[in-house]
Amino acid sequence: MFGVTGDLSRKKLLPAIYDLANRGLLPPGFGLVGFARRDWRAEHFAEVVQQAVRENARTPFRDDVWQQLLEGIRFVPGDLDSDEAFENLAATLRELDEAQGTGGNHAFYLSVPPKAFDITLDQLSRHGLAGKTPEGPDGAWSRVVIEKPFGHDLASAQELQRKVSAAFDPQSVFRIDHYLGKETVQNMLAFRFANQLFEPIWNRSYIDHVQITMAEDIGIGGRAGYYDGIGAARDVIQNHLLQLLALTAMEEPTSFSADQLRAEKLKVLQATRPAADLARGTARGQYQAAWAGGELVKGYLEEDGIPSDSRTETYAAIRVDIDNRRWAGVPFYLRTAKRMPRRVTEVALILKPAPHLPFTNSDVTGLGSNALVMRIQPDEGVMLRLGAKVPATQMEIRDVTMDFAYGTSFAESSPEAYERLILDVLLGDPPLFPQHEEVEAAWRILDPVLDYWQSLAEPPEGYPAGSWGTRSGREMLARDGRSWRRP
Repeated sequence: MFGVTGDLSRKKLLPAIYDLANRGLLPPGFGLVGFARRDWRAEHFAEVVQQAVRENARTPFRDDVWQQLLEGIRFVPGDLDSDEAFENLAATLRELDEAQGTGGNHAFYLSVPPKAFDITLDQLSRHGLAGKTPEGPDGAWSRVVIEKPFGHDLASAQELQRKVSAAFDPQSVFRIDHYLGKETVQNMLAFRFANQLFEPIWNRSYIDHVQITMAEDIGIGGRAGYYDGIGAARDVIQNHLLQLLALTAMEEPTSFSADQLRAEKLKVLQATRPAADLARGTARGQYQAAWAGGELVKGYLEEDGIPSDSRTETYAAIRVDIDNRRWAGVPFYLRTAKRMPRRVTEVALILKPAPHLPFTNSDVTGLGSNALVMRIQPDEGVMLRLGAKVPATQMEIRDVTMDFAYGTSFAESSPEAYERLILDVLLGDPPLFPQHEEVEAAWRILDPVLDYWQSLAEPPEGYPAGSWGTRSGREMLARDGRSWRRP
């Protein structure tokens, strides 16, 4: 695990590995090698891992599980450009293979900034640790895991793909989009294709538009070095939201194998285009200082490490359309932002109104459109909004909701996304990992939007921290006679 001292490793990856071990899903001989620029001994690294596990693991800490993991924990100090460090890494892996019986099966997790991908891949190749075939002559495998973002535009994504494919076989490359590991995202497929109730209305004849939202109630925290220059659109829309769009809009696959799922998602992404008028079909903004959550929070330009003239957006909203028979004329609105009133991710399908209502206007005051909402986080579930009569002698109809929540419907708790994805890497099971064709198709959708924003003279529009975004974002939907739903 490269970058093992970073936030992602401490808060997500290391606890996920422990939770897998605690659930009996890792072999007894599993080994974990940390690589970072710290002058640590293996014992010190083990203490760091234990602290991360105790603070962030979902399952209770058990000493017997920890002692088993501890036998396979090693640490290699050094810089990514150090040949000596990689020689030490290769020697450490050989020693682990012998001591733990791992048989030369190695997965390299690149939890490092995107600018460090090139040197890491080069070093793995140079020191004989990469693998150009899914399995070596002795049956061992070598895999690489890459965290998003996959490039910062189409050209850089294609260059990254050339680097990766020079070092590893395509079947051995796992691009992590942790949203695809969430239980509710996968349930979208079951929800659509296991229920005759919904699939007949999943098209332009019944659906007016689709809203996909990922809202965060936090700012950038200590991620200024990463976030500035990346922005909300690259950080979230290019990967998470366009993957959710693809899963929502795809045709039924012949099976849930990796090849079939990817083929259907890719068809949707290749048929997706941004608005023809980007001035009317996009919006961007930066959060400004305001009272939010009971405290006065800084604006984006006042955050530590952010230049005072930064034009990086923390709010991004775009309209896209899908040019195929199922979705022709149905706009998809994608938005993401920091410092919004609450943390929520959802996909909302807003249905067309009934063609005729045999009621007076006073009967249906406040009645909205039917909506089917799939909540990805934090309260995973599905909600259906519909009209029902108010108990009274007169006819009065109001919106009500039917709500399914994972937390109350199943005895089993949903696994954390990184648990599922790390296990799939070790098993070599690829359905939940986007291939480079999907990544490049997503950049072809987003690049025109980013180029347009880059050409604008004015900075991003401000919006108060703790609000639901910019005026231009609301006007984008209002021009189409619609409005954002409030999650």
